[in-house]
Amino acid sequence: MNEALSASCRTTCPYCGVGCGVLAADNGDGPSVTGDPDHPANAGRLCVKGASLHETLGAEGRLTRPMVNGQAVSWETALSRVSDAIRQSTASHGPESVGLYLSGQLLTEDYYVANKLAKGYIRTPHVDTNSRLCMSSAVAAHKRAFGADAVPGCYEDLELADLLVLVGSNTAWNHPILYQRMKAAHRDGRRVVVIDPRRTATSELADLHLSLRPGTDTHLFNGLLAALERRGVLDQAYLDAHCDGSESALAAAGQSAPDEASVAQACDLLPEDVTRFFDWFAATDRTVTVFSQGVNQAANGTDKGNAIINCHLATGRIGRAGATPFSVTGQPNAMGGREVGGLANTLAAHMDYGRPDHIARVARFWGVTELADGPGHKAVDLFDAVLRGDIQVLWIMATNPAVSLPDSERVREALRRCPTVIVSDCIANTDTTAYADILLPATGWGEKDGTVTNSERRISRQRAFLPPTGEARPDWWIISAVGRALGHERAFGYECPADVFREHAALTAEGNQDGSTRPLCLSGLMDLTNDDYDQLAPVQWPVTPAAASGTGRLFADGRFATDNGRAQLIAVTPEGPVQHPDDDWPLVVNSGRLRDQWHTMTRTGRAPRLWQHRAEPFIEVHPADLLRFGVEEGALARLSGPHGAFVGRVRRSDQQRPGEVFVPIHWNQQFASEALASSLIAPVVDPVSGQPESKHGMATMAPVATQWEARLLCRTNASRRWHAEHWSRVPLPGCDSWWLAGEHAVDWDSEVGRWLGGEPQVAMSDPACGRYRAARFHEGRLMGVLLVEPANGDFPALDWLAECFTRERLTEEERRSLLAARDVSLPDTGPVVCSCFQVGEKQIEAAVADGIESVEGLGQTLKCGTNCGSCIPELKAFLVAETG
Repeated sequence: MNEALSASCRTTCPYCGVGCGVLAADNGDGPSVTGDPDHPANAGRLCVKGASLHETLGAEGRLTRPMVNGQAVSWETALSRVSDAIRQSTASHGPESVGLYLSGQLLTEDYYVANKLAKGYIRTPHVDTNSRLCMSSAVAAHKRAFGADAVPGCYEDLELADLLVLVGSNTAWNHPILYQRMKAAHRDGRRVVVIDPRRTATSELADLHLSLRPGTDTHLFNGLLAALERRGVLDQAYLDAHCDGSESALAAAGQSAPDEASVAQACDLLPEDVTRFFDWFAATDRTVTVFSQGVNQAANGTDKGNAIINCHLATGRIGRAGATPFSVTGQPNAMGGREVGGLANTLAAHMDYGRPDHIARVARFWGVTELADGPGHKAVDLFDAVLRGDIQVLWIMATNPAVSLPDSERVREALRRCPTVIVSDCIANTDTTAYADILLPATGWGEKDGTVTNSERRISRQRAFLPPTGEARPDWWIISAVGRALGHERAFGYECPADVFREHAALTAEGNQDGSTRPLCLSGLMDLTNDDYDQLAPVQWPVTPAAASGTGRLFADGRFATDNGRAQLIAVTPEGPVQHPDDDWPLVVNSGRLRDQWHTMTRTGRAPRLWQHRAEPFIEVHPADLLRFGVEEGALARLSGPHGAFVGRVRRSDQQRPGEVFVPIHWNQQFASEALASSLIAPVVDPVSGQPESKHGMATMAPVATQWEARLLCRTNASRRWHAEHWSRVPLPGCDSWWLAGEHAVDWDSEVGRWLGGEPQVAMSDPACGRYRAARFHEGRLMGVLLVEPANGDFPALDWLAECFTRERLTEEERRSLLAARDVSLPDTGPVVCSCFQVGEKQIEAAVADGIESVEGLGQTLKCGTNCGSCIPELKAFLVAETG
């Protein structure tokens, strides 16, 4: 562990868009983290991912030196190679032969310098971000309706609402702290409607769950808009004073969804449930509609967003306490990146290519004669341009597109073909760094210093409390150094992130000093001193001299950021998903996040605790589809689609709709043999936003015929001399574990040495049952353990075995216990249900047997469910199963 720079500091969590405050401290035994009780987003709460941040730190696996063609080089050499590649490509092929692909993991200061270099000085418009994959449809919907990419409400509205509508948003797993705030705000008369094809953990909050047919959200909200008109509850005075487009929007809604019966049929819902939702919305003035990836990740995601916003504009429920549409951001700085022009179709400071005055203003501010001729390629198109050879130099920062973009094999082929791939990252080995010609080591969380903006427009500081690992440098520093190497010394002469932030803030105030032209205005922060910046407290934009403490809600006065100051209702014609199941691909594939993991696991994969909830790739399948496709619960199955395949453990779930399956997005070739969710997703995008249709792939399913399964535990980074058709890697404290399966029989007695790296000292073989176990030692230390069972066999928990790898020498009793895979003197707690307090299934079983009948009782006895609360739905399900 690096020596800490500071004993304690206030910083911000680098995971989801909630933007929780974190107190990082060093008590001499290494960093620790707790929630910041003074941060308005979380008031001291942390989910299990945030509470495990300190477990993801350290030098192991980090990229610590610049690399060129696999060889470590000096920073001077690496920067020279980067600048030479850019210079030569622009000279030979023009500036548009250079592309940048950025990330919501970057800080705002990093993002700003990257866009300035690319769009202002290299003059390429081809700068996009992985935010395209999660938030761009919401951005497009906001801009069409409000004239700006601005979330109108704040987190407090989620607590004040009398009707809370959650659309395509599993907040219990994806934004746990917001879920806890919503849950804590329960009161008599408050209602919650969850709209999601799956019954997720979030559905535990619901008074009404609408399990609609995937892709029919526009039918539902067009139907709602038409119903509001029929019920006579439109706010006509508000529409007349502040909105345009209501007549065409209402006509389109009435034509496509004329009554509850037609909506119910289109959405595959019960008519009485549709009527109940419409009645509640019509009768409840304080209504908040939260929407997230289930809305955005669709070929009509922008229209979905506008269909929701239409209902709020039509009732005047916007800019008021407890009344707003609310897009919840996926990444920690997806909003900050959008502020500085991170999307290919935007300019810095929420200015746009479609406005000549904006282009001139940004160019003048940056001191260039002209900007890149844009808009540029959006994410999917960007990698298509790389594949065609139009882009010769691609610089990827802090993201893993070989895993996250749809049709992942096509993306990998583009990277293989690209003459120069530059990757800035803090992790050495990812699916994307494998294709890099030049690797640049960037600082990671705990080392980075700058700002991020969360889902409620709140700017918070990420502060460094550790020194850089190895030769890692901040991203803004790396980009600036390249800018200087290209001859732009003055434009990129930043000495600290505060220099960048002041410039960014000043640009938001250009022609907008009071925020009346564009809601994004930081004129009140553009003169911060370095000390002011260091001490900057969380604040919501706009921040102006007149609103020095920030602004909680937007558009309260009914004035919007459109040219005429009026909001726009958008006429939406429902269109379904582009990918339709057929005889060859009869299943709809839904993909998404898990409770304890994040994106492609380059960070969360470093914390063994976060593997306990779901340790391997899986496929959630409705019971009817188990029979239809001949697969068994607990066995391996393969989903095959037009673009690839996914192998995972079958999980029976009646929370799925028949004909639909769910797979997690996190696994990649660092952690599994064949579990890329993106390989099942076609590169189909929303025509307005360019966001991929990641919630609606197509596939068929078949069982994987395995002869055996195994668990192999070995020293971390031990050489692999073995081969298995199917594997996934699960990091444990002190060792790696491999979850293996094979389609062909193995003579374990003769081949065990290949798996353990040498012959075992203890072994047990039961060929008749298909069971084999062996362990190898070296100088008294445990080097490897192999447990083999027949296909779909039961394996013991691996915690005790993993602990044995941390010891210098095992006792005789411990050696005898190895093949049992547990300390026989201690109780077996079973698979972990509560990651925060390490509570296992068998502990819960025992508590229930002792008379505990409620989640509260389990919390009092075992503490499970009393921290982030994400396990509470599972605890409830467990109690129902055990007690009936």
